[in-house]
Order: sequence, then structure tokens, then C-alpha cells
Amino acid sequence: MKQLFIFLVMMLLWIPLNAQTVAESTNNEDLTANLKTENKDFQDTSLEDLPWHNRRFKVSAGGFFPVNNTIVKVEGNNGNIGTEIDLENDLGFSKSTASFLGTFDWRISKRSRLGFEYFVLDRTATKTLQRDINFGDNTYEVNGRVRGTFNVQIMRVAYGYAILSKPKYQAGLLVGAHVLFADLGLQLEANTQSIEKHDSFDFTAPLPDVGIWGEFVLGKRWGLYANVNYLAVQIDNTDGRIISYGLSVLYNVHENFSLTAGYTGLNFRVDTVQERLNGFLKWGYNGPTITAVYTFGKHVKVTK
Repeated sequence: MKQLFIFLVMMLLWIPLNAQTVAESTNNEDLTANLKTENKDFQDTSLEDLPWHNRRFKVSAGGFFPVNNTIVKVEGNNGNIGTEIDLENDLGFSKSTASFLGTFDWRISKRSRLGFEYFVLDRTATKTLQRDINFGDNTYEVNGRVRGTFNVQIMRVAYGYAILSKPKYQAGLLVGAHVLFADLGLQLEANTQSIEKHDSFDFTAPLPDVGIWGEFVLGKRWGLYANVNYLAVQIDNTDGRIISYGLSVLYNVHENFSLTAGYTGLNFRVDTVQERLNGFLKWGYNGPTITAVYTFGKHVKVTK
């Protein structure tokens, strides 16, 4: 009986201990399998699970809210030496503005892409001058009330090649150009036409640039894009120096529709000689962006 009792006690102790060992082993195996699965899922998420990523085409449109810093100098053909003018301080232009920004991207292949960007900004201001200003062929005297306009359109085209190309990230080189269409005008507001003065300075400036870019999947609904571009070049009678950058975070709302929030900037100086006028424009705008993004077309397959 004693031996039977000992045997039963040992059996009762062995069963829970063995069950705990089996459970621990099973849990460890399951945990390891889950980690492997999660890691595999992170690296090999199917295209269907990321409907917004690696699509053939992408269109975005939204608002850009830059802070501007603009300096200009325009000389006339009559020997009038231009005054260096700060549009915000001297002419009363607002530093903070709001404008429209639109882009279109075409994924040509797993490593190549072509991007188009359009930006427009129209600004006007009226101010009583605190000093004499020489602009173009005229001198605008102190205490005169002047109306200024500064209308700009910027179109950009860029080709990107991915040196690093993986399903979850890509990074490479950019080659492109910003084309600047600018119209700057100054007009003296007066009660009589006899003393009316007005000058305008409009030009088109192609500004090539080169840079680097990167695109990263941060999660099932999150993505990140960044780029930096720079170049100094002279084309015909236009000498330009440019640096631009952008950083944006994407959140996928539903399937092919996403929202992005970012920060972008463009800083350049353009020296140009026209048939009637010559001068330079130094302009920097930097600020946040909010855009809606829609992707469509087939997924571009990228191997691991």
C-alpha cells in the first residue's frame, strides 16, 4: 500500500510538471513562430496589404503654407541703378502665405520614376515708402504710396533612379529642373495720371538641380518620403543657384487614398539680363504642406 501511495504521489506530481513543461515549450515555440511570422510579414507584406504603396501612378493636391523672404534688385536701361528691395519689409508683403501645390508621379519601373510638380503663388501689397527706391527706369520717392505685385508659378520635372530598391524602402538619385515663371511689378498710386509710374520685371528661368531621395514604409498605413536637391548653373543670360528639400509623412486612410503632412522649402537666387531690364531675385519659401494622395495602376513589383 505504501509503495502504491508513493507511486500515486509521484504520478500526481509528474503530471502537472510535465504539463507545465509542455505548455512552456509550446508557448516558446508559438512565440518564436509568431516572431518569425511577424518579421516575415514586415519584410514580405503582400502588395494587397499595402494598396497605397508601389503603385504605378500617384496624384496629390493640397495646400502649402510658406514663410517668404524675398529680395529683388532691378536696373533700367537709362542708367538708373537699382535699389536692393526687401519685399516684406520695404513694400509690406506678408511673410506668411497660402498657396496650391500639386504633384504627379509615374513609376516607370522598379528603379525608375518620373515626377512632376506645380506650385503657384500670387502676392500683392500696398505701402507708403519709408525711403527712395530705384526700380527699373523709375525712382519711387519716400512717402509715396506704392502697390507691388509678385506672381510666381513654378513647374518641376525630376527623374529618380533607385540605387537601393527593396519592397519596404527605396533610395537613390534625382536629376531634374525647376522652371520659374515670375512677374514682379511696382506702381505708384496717384490721383493724377501725369505722375503715374509703373515698372514690371517678368522672366522665365530654368533651374536644373540634382539630389537624393528616399521612400520608406514605416507600417501598414504609414510611409515616409524625403529629398534634397542643389545646383548652381548658368544658362544663356540667366545665372541661378538653388537648394530645395522636402520631408513628408503619409497616412493611408482607406485603400488607395492617403493623406500627407510635411515640410518643404525652396531657396534660390536668379540673376538675369533681359532686353529691357536686368536684375536679380533672391527668394526663399519654407513651410508646412498638407495634401491628399491617390494612387492607382498596377503594383510595381520590387524583389527582395
